[in-house]
Amino acid sequence: MTIEELKLTKEWDKTFPKSDKTEHTKVCFANRYGITLAADMYMPKNREGKMPAIAVCGPFGAVKEQCSGLYAQTMAERGFLTIAFDPSFTGESGGNVRYMASPDINTEDFMAAVDFLSLNDKVDPERIGIIGICGWGGMAINAAALDTRIKATAAATMYDMTRVNAKGYFDSEDSEEARYAKRAAMCAQRIEDIKNGEYKTGGGVVDPLPDDAPYFVKDYYDYYKTKRGYHPRSLNSNAGWNVTGCESFINQPILQYSNEIRSAVLIIHGDAAHSYYFGKDAYNNMIKNSKYTDNKQLMTIPGATHTDLYDGGGKNAIPFDEIQAFFEKNMK
Repeated sequence: MTIEELKLTKEWDKTFPKSDKTEHTKVCFANRYGITLAADMYMPKNREGKMPAIAVCGPFGAVKEQCSGLYAQTMAERGFLTIAFDPSFTGESGGNVRYMASPDINTEDFMAAVDFLSLNDKVDPERIGIIGICGWGGMAINAAALDTRIKATAAATMYDMTRVNAKGYFDSEDSEEARYAKRAAMCAQRIEDIKNGEYKTGGGVVDPLPDDAPYFVKDYYDYYKTKRGYHPRSLNSNAGWNVTGCESFINQPILQYSNEIRSAVLIIHGDAAHSYYFGKDAYNNMIKNSKYTDNKQLMTIPGATHTDLYDGGGKNAIPFDEIQAFFEKNMK
């Protein structure tokens, strides 16, 4: 497989401080669609022998320099070889059309990360897990349903992106009429994009922030638009996804076979998050009529909002001790 030569930033440009307990390098690998993905690899210092490994991605519209990198570096401090990668068409990763998303391709991105880790001479290929944050929490669970090499999966503050695109927030647009209107708008936008010779972007997190914005929009603003989490390559911090970027999500549920996942899954959500219903429903659907419930867990963080699980939210809301214990238990 051909690995595209990507232009990767050499300096430390993360939204979190560099740890003196880990080694950091840039790596690249290709998915089965021929798209080259860029990743930051973190390794614990002074560690010998084959290591357990974790691939991390998310949130939806973020880049590896934001909270996926924080998760990856923190887990490396705790003994895992980790990578935080940019999904196809975003960040430093390849893909000729920028700012597009796909339930299939983005699930494949996780599986390509598992390919890469499986062939790394410092990794024990029998001890590989994944972490998905926000929209990539749903992708991670979908990857776990497809990839039998994944021994353990953690989904933090997850979204089911196919559900929210097809049904709206809190399923408030769950009707044939509402979906038809979305499809018609997407089709009209496709024609406009072709006429204009470029794809229109959706604008990212709203800026300026209206006084009457919902609390979770204010939380997104506080993360993506301020020094806390802003990054120049982040879609959510800037112009956002293409308007047609999530078109196929409307017709494609990603968690159809989650109750057939045999490996361990940990879903972590704050009970003050607007997205909490995604995590609760994903867990309930995963254990419904399943033969593999003993290694499934829903962990609720009291008082935590959606973005508190991005970087702790100043509350130390991310349960890294429990995440470490989960992976150590299930990747023996």
